[in-house]
Amino acid sequence: MRHTTVLLICGCLAISTAAQSAGSSYLLVLSKDDHTLVFVDPASLKIVARVPSGPDPHEVTASADGTRAYISNYGGGAYNTITSVDLTARRSLNAIDLGPLRGPHGLTFEGGKVWFTAEMAKAIGSYDPATKKVDWILGTGQDRTHMLMVKPDLSRIVTSNVASGTISIIDRVTARGANGSTRLDWNETVIPVGRGSEGFDISPDGREIWVGNAGDGTISVVDCATKAVVATLPANVNSANRLKFTPDGKLVVVSLARGPELVVLSAADRKEVKRVPVGHGAEGILMDPAGGRVFVSASPDNYVAVIDLKTLTVTGRIDAGKDPDGLAWAETP
Repeated sequence: MRHTTVLLICGCLAISTAAQSAGSSYLLVLSKDDHTLVFVDPASLKIVARVPSGPDPHEVTASADGTRAYISNYGGGAYNTITSVDLTARRSLNAIDLGPLRGPHGLTFEGGKVWFTAEMAKAIGSYDPATKKVDWILGTGQDRTHMLMVKPDLSRIVTSNVASGTISIIDRVTARGANGSTRLDWNETVIPVGRGSEGFDISPDGREIWVGNAGDGTISVVDCATKAVVATLPANVNSANRLKFTPDGKLVVVSLARGPELVVLSAADRKEVKRVPVGHGAEGILMDPAGGRVFVSASPDNYVAVIDLKTLTVTGRIDAGKDPDGLAWAETP
């Protein structure tokens, strides 16, 4: 990892000065080497704008109202900031200082807040844009807490812990005090899966969590109700980086950081369907909300591959900068 000084960069490097049209959809792509967030028109696959992302950007998420994006500045623990971006004005805003919560990585936006992992602190937290404060922190006790998902009703959080080879399922509960008072609390269940557990996804029906184990080349299937591993698939996915279900829940797509192919499996019979060549490796995966396509960051080859989910073939490429990684979708007002 490069260790460079954190700079608070404001302003825009937009490549187009045209005013943004109302109600636009954008594919957001992070270029780690260029330190930029790239706006892509999903219809034409043309780049609309580039804005500074802060140092070592890894993951990006957009607010529910489509006005803001939030970028984790990772640095393997060298940094402690999340960079915010005004999506309507297409310009970088402030860097959010996380204090001792170093190594922010996984991000999601739920319940009006930004939820993030902090690897060096072995913790997860939430940032409230309204108060401009980190308003909640929970330690996982696990090494390299990396990616996370939060249920829309905020009742459950799932994280992957890469170096511990585990995932954490964290459920919100009501705790009772000695005087009969009640308060909200959280219960963590740590589930051993496989070496290098990193990319994961929850099935659309909410019943299973699939976890890609980069060190073992396997996929662990966890039952959400019992919080136990019910299957370990010998999927030959060494260096698995990200794993995503298709919106209909029928297919599971796995990217390999050091492999030439995207691996596609059937969720029903848990067997391989196809391997799609994408270059020399791949990282970020994003399903097109409109359906029919998946976007994959072919990071070593400096492009984002567009794959048709019906034919499972590459139908387009987006030159979004050097070493693309994190992807997100934004619906701007």
